[in-house]
Amino acid sequence: MMELILLERVENLGQMGDIVKVRPGYARNFLLPMKKALRANNANKRIFDAQRAELEARNLERKHEAEAAATKIDGQSFVVIRQASETGVLYGSVSTRDIASTASNAGIAIERGQIRLDKPLKTIGISKVRIVLHPEVHVTIEVNVARSEDEAERQARGEDVLAREVDVVDTDDTTAEFFDAETGEATVSADESASSDDENLA
Repeated sequence: MMELILLERVENLGQMGDIVKVRPGYARNFLLPMKKALRANNANKRIFDAQRAELEARNLERKHEAEAAATKIDGQSFVVIRQASETGVLYGSVSTRDIASTASNAGIAIERGQIRLDKPLKTIGISKVRIVLHPEVHVTIEVNVARSEDEAERQARGEDVLAREVDVVDTDDTTAEFFDAETGEATVSADESASSDDENLA
């Protein structure tokens, strides 16, 4: 395990100034290069103490910027058009890159790293996706994955686009007529014929 000093709040890990122990890979691949932490040695502890007020002021400024952005992003819905099977399974998937690109095309700046997607979206439908604009500012957007703009609009109205239409046959209708191709005449249904035969026998 590697011991670090957090330079900002990190979700599920700690607050600014906390000394935490993490796996070396997590430290080297994320926390250290993203400048979210320093190695917890005596020299860095002195550096952090000297810069703490500046770090807190910078963090507060970023938080205010994130809160302003949150008012524009929270609750937004973005449509992603993809090919899919009749059962709604995508030929591929929708990733954080796709969501960020779609948002950008709509004039909304969302970075890939701000998108919290547990796993790629692989079916059509509307999914809630969490966006972390700042360690203390989170919003939620909707990602409407559909095969066409029309289908996306139907999904947005709450329609189940995968529900199959079922032809309903009126079983009480015993007077249906069928066209006889050989005679060119209309004939009654089997049920009506049976009823007529019963009457004749009576």
